[in-house]
Amino acid sequence: MQKEKNISNFKADNQNIIENTELNIWEALIPVIILMGLLAYNIFFADGEMFGGYSNQIILLFGGLVAAIVGVFNKVSLSIMLSEVWENLKSIFVPVLILLLVGALAGTWLVSGVIPAMVYYGLQVLSPSIFLPACVIICALISISTGSSWTTSATVGIALVGIGTALGINSGMIAGAVISGAYFGDKMSPLSDTTNLAPAIAGTDLFTHIRYMTITTVPTIIVTLIVFAILSATIDTSGSADVSNLINTISITFNISPWLFLVPVTVIALILMKTKPLIALGAGVLIAAVFAFIFQPEILNNLSDSKISSIFNSILIDTEIATDNEKLNELFSAGGMNGMLWTIYLIICAMVFGGIMDGIGALSKITKVLLSVATSIFGLFASTVISCLGLNTIASDQYLAIVIPGKMFKKAFEDKNLAPENLSRTLEDSGTVTSVLIPWNTCGAYQSGVLGVGVGEYFFYAIFNWLSPFTTLLFAALRIKIKQITTK
Repeated sequence: MQKEKNISNFKADNQNIIENTELNIWEALIPVIILMGLLAYNIFFADGEMFGGYSNQIILLFGGLVAAIVGVFNKVSLSIMLSEVWENLKSIFVPVLILLLVGALAGTWLVSGVIPAMVYYGLQVLSPSIFLPACVIICALISISTGSSWTTSATVGIALVGIGTALGINSGMIAGAVISGAYFGDKMSPLSDTTNLAPAIAGTDLFTHIRYMTITTVPTIIVTLIVFAILSATIDTSGSADVSNLINTISITFNISPWLFLVPVTVIALILMKTKPLIALGAGVLIAAVFAFIFQPEILNNLSDSKISSIFNSILIDTEIATDNEKLNELFSAGGMNGMLWTIYLIICAMVFGGIMDGIGALSKITKVLLSVATSIFGLFASTVISCLGLNTIASDQYLAIVIPGKMFKKAFEDKNLAPENLSRTLEDSGTVTSVLIPWNTCGAYQSGVLGVGVGEYFFYAIFNWLSPFTTLLFAALRIKIKQITTK
């Protein structure tokens, strides 16, 4: 799951956890309390505009400053803090490049007619009555095949949001269904880096881990599908007449052809062949640019003085294709690489805050306190879940939300005679899937940026993601399939 499958430098399992004996828990929590307070004020009282359009970024940097001051008072050198920040920033270099490519992909797929073609055919095939559960299943299958929720969102996810929006379905519901399916597949795929990382940290093997995850994951995805099936059956949509009008408008505006599907099929095929994501997405941009010249010459002429300028504009800056339908005007717009800059700035600021918190020893201190209060088996599971959720929020990185609790809690699980797959499953149930629910986490920032739907809009509908930690706690409380260590 997710910075992006197979794109991290994969040094997470060798992560050096910094401890600081000079720091107490209350000092470690000072930056967290201030950060959460400012973010809450910004959301609930300032409509997200406390410091203008980049409020969250500024708040994260201010939180990092507070953490640095706490570190200085606790004898942590500035060089150590900057070193950890640098390590964090290095780890997001490839994800940032991928975000830029996704922006370029959205722009070129629009002007080439790929996205309009997906919407055109999708409107004819996907009925509103089954649309949301179909989104979950489609995204789950793609994500299992690729091992990547990021790739799934950047390809079929964008198309499904477009189709659903055209049908009049709430974009938060659609994004929630896409993310639920994508993270289920990502979590269960042997190709996923977090699915490999969690058992490596906990001390079990990959396929034992995957089999053990089905105990909590399958019931959770079933509940998710049932809820989305009920929502699909009850929501009001635009009706068949409006859909017919949308289809006609798309066919008039664009040259629609099944050949356009060669572009997303090529990208998915490259991912399945384990091609590096940068190469796969880059190929998607280049092929779409060629297809734009072949299939949409009139669109290119209308957008700029020259076709080449139109292509470069779609890659780099905002592109809007006007139609006579207001819904489609909103849908047929893309921000290019420029549209991803807000998300990139958010990720960078989050990495600065998380790096300083790690550098001063605050992350390990908070996790250790949670570990110290885990006196029962359920308390141990609960402390692990809270630790993963907290690190997703504080460190803004799902890898750290797996690595730090995994290393800290490993011996405690052994002391309780619990098999290591209990820990690896809990790390995935509460670390991997909840990262997308935090707006400033790398995963939350990415998904909201790619799908064009804010975390606050899809949070409630990302049912699989927020239900997973509750499921793992329920099974722990009822002692359902809690495997003990056995000796031969």
